[in-house]
Amino acid sequence: MKNQMIFKRYEIKYILTAQQKDLILSCMEPYMRRDEFGRTTIRNIYYDTDSYRLIRNSLEKPVYKEKLRVRSYGRVSEDEPVFVELKKKYDSIVYKRRIKVKKRDADECLGQKGKWPEDTQIARELGYFCRYYQKLAPKVFLSYEREAYYALDGSDFRITFDENILFRQDELTLDSEPYGESLLEEGYALMELKTSRSIPMWLVKCLSENNIRRTSFSKYGTAYRKMCMENRICIGNSDAFRAIS
Repeated sequence: MKNQMIFKRYEIKYILTAQQKDLILSCMEPYMRRDEFGRTTIRNIYYDTDSYRLIRNSLEKPVYKEKLRVRSYGRVSEDEPVFVELKKKYDSIVYKRRIKVKKRDADECLGQKGKWPEDTQIARELGYFCRYYQKLAPKVFLSYEREAYYALDGSDFRITFDENILFRQDELTLDSEPYGESLLEEGYALMELKTSRSIPMWLVKCLSENNIRRTSFSKYGTAYRKMCMENRICIGNSDAFRAIS
């Protein structure tokens, strides 16, 4: 999964207590296995304009929205690989396209001070995205510990659990340690169901019997809300803010 570059799927989210997570893990046992990477600390740098145009538009819940981030699966140096990801959502379907480059190249290209190492379709899309929005810059560091599970039936159905979700506005680099302010209360986890098809009936039954209901949750959006509430930034219209309040 780390080497996959193009994704098209539904992503359905749930906020779970520790007890609810244990119930779901028990239901999953005959059908899913944890992937080879085990528990991974994922680091992300979200890029945006000075006016936070990307996240403000996203929070207004339009039919189409997009985000740009750089991701690593551990602490990385300048010459180690990272993923530059363009994530779009249209009519409830998530499209993610990414390329794998050295951290140094990602920093230079996103700052429009260099060219992407390879002339691929995804690289051209990223170049257009940066030119269109202009002056994109790192705005938020966001990290979390993830457990990912795959389906034993060979389908593309996956479940991830994210815990210790932290964000900060300083030291916006992937060669740093994860620290910051928590986005979830202690003991809670974010579960995401990822699939291009439907949710398996065994899981539908488990969720229904335990009264576990889906939620709308954006990590970057929640971080932006916290920054607004604490008066660290004060940008955007009131409608966008109410959408995440």
